[in-house]
Amino acid sequence: MEKKITVPLSTEDAKSLRSGDYVYLTGTIYTARDAAHKRMQECLDKGEALPISMENNVIYYMGPSPAREGRPIGSAGPTTASRMDKYAPRLLDLGLKGMIGKGKRSPEVLEAIKRNGAVYFAAVGGAGALLSKSITESKVIAYDDLGTEAIRELKVKDFPVIVVIDSEGNNLYETAVKLQA
Repeated sequence: MEKKITVPLSTEDAKSLRSGDYVYLTGTIYTARDAAHKRMQECLDKGEALPISMENNVIYYMGPSPAREGRPIGSAGPTTASRMDKYAPRLLDLGLKGMIGKGKRSPEVLEAIKRNGAVYFAAVGGAGALLSKSITESKVIAYDDLGTEAIRELKVKDFPVIVVIDSEGNNLYETAVKLQA
């Protein structure tokens, strides 16, 4: 099924999505990769506030290339999500509603997705230039010293993703394998 969803992602919208749905996101999402996740973990361990609220937000695991003239961002393809698996359950427990990346997730992330009524989306790897066309604004909001791994706020319009793991724990990667067998 094809759906258009506004982000930040409400609990109702997250729970309405099913594994395999094609979704077009419009609104605000954030980028964060390995180094930013490590920093956020260190903040939490020290009892400090995070630079962004996790509540109902979506994090895109992506580090963009430099923007071309007249564009808000360069190529914006997804990073392998499993690299953030050691950090994701804690962020989901703080209210994170969605994650965008590529590849499989750990059993701990799957459980945290179900526990929190969240969702994991996949963006098409290798299509970074095409994906960047759905990004209308980009600004660094935290950890500027990390360069491409800084946390960015992105404004997106009809950003194309596929629901891989839905709020009930249905996993497209597993069901697709079963269908092929």
